[in-house]
Amino acid sequence: MERTGGSRVVLCLLCGLPAAGKSTLSRALSRLLPPHQGWDCSVLVYDELIPQEAPGPPEPGWKGRRREVLRQLERLLRGPPGPAAQRGLPEPGAAPRPLCIVLDDNFYYRSMRYEVYQLARKYSLSFCQLFLEGPLEQCLRRNRLRSHPLPDETIRLMATRIEPPDPRKNAWEQNSLVLKSSECPSEDEYDAVLMKDCYAQIINLLATALENPVKQNEENTEQKEADRVACAASTVHQADQTCRRVISQTMKEAKDKNVLPSEMKSLAEELNKLKAAFLEDLRQETHLKNETGQQNHSFDPATSVFSSFQREATSVVNKYILK
Repeated sequence: MERTGGSRVVLCLLCGLPAAGKSTLSRALSRLLPPHQGWDCSVLVYDELIPQEAPGPPEPGWKGRRREVLRQLERLLRGPPGPAAQRGLPEPGAAPRPLCIVLDDNFYYRSMRYEVYQLARKYSLSFCQLFLEGPLEQCLRRNRLRSHPLPDETIRLMATRIEPPDPRKNAWEQNSLVLKSSECPSEDEYDAVLMKDCYAQIINLLATALENPVKQNEENTEQKEADRVACAASTVHQADQTCRRVISQTMKEAKDKNVLPSEMKSLAEELNKLKAAFLEDLRQETHLKNETGQQNHSFDPATSVFSSFQREATSVVNKYILK
C-alpha cells in the first residue's frame, strides 16, 4: 500500500452474504493477479479490522467503525508526505503497475458501497463491484463449518435485506459483476481455471474500471450536504414517532387481551428491537436517495415504514395473545 501515491488504483468491492465465498475469491485474486496480469493487489478484510460483536444488521458504533476503516484507507491513498512516500514507488520514468485494492465485506446495504464510491470519486480512482450470489442454504451450510459461525438467524435476516448492484437504476454501479458462487472454483482450483469464465470476467471488469476512473463531482457544497442531512433526519424522526405510537397501541391491546405481566416486558423488548431495525433501514435508504439525487415526491418513506412496521408489530403481538 505504500506505493498507492504513484499508482492507477481500482477499488474493488466484494459483496454478498457470509460464507458466499468472498474471502476465498479475495485470496485467489491477491495470489493470481500479480504474476498473470501485472497488477499489484492488496486485500482489506473488514472482519479483521472491525470487531465482531455485532455482525449482521447495524448496532451502536457499527457505522463509526466502518467510517474509520475508510478514513484509514483514504490516508493510505493520499500517501505519506515527504521522502518516505518514495518507498515502493517505481523508478522515475517507469509506468506504475495498476493496483487493485479489494475490500472484502458483506456490503449488503447499497449505501455502504456508495461510501466507497464517494472515496473513489474524491480522488478520481477506479471503482467496481463483485457481488457473489449464492443460495441461502448453501451459505448456511458453509457458515456452520467455520470455526466461529454466525447464528443462522443473522444470515437469514441479512438475506432479506441485501441489495445487489442495480446498474440500470444507479449509474455509479455500472462497473458491477454478479457471479453465482457455484460458478467460482474453490481456492485450490483457481490456478487450473485461469482461462475459464469466472476469472476472465473478473479481469475484464477490473480492466474496464481501470480505463474509466470516476470523475470528481464539483457540485458537493457544504450547504447541499447540510440539506441532505436535515432531510434524512426529518424523515427518520417522523417514522420514529409513528412507530412509537404503534408500539403504545400494541402494548395496550396486549394488556387488554390479558397477556401476562412477565411477558409484557419481553413483548416490549421485541417491538423496540423491531423499531430499531426498521428505522436503520429507513436511515440507510434515505441517505442513499439523498446522495444519489433520487427523488419520488409521490412516495412517503415514513408512511411506508408505518405500514410495514404495523404489520410486523401485529405479527409479534399475536405470538403472545394466541398462546
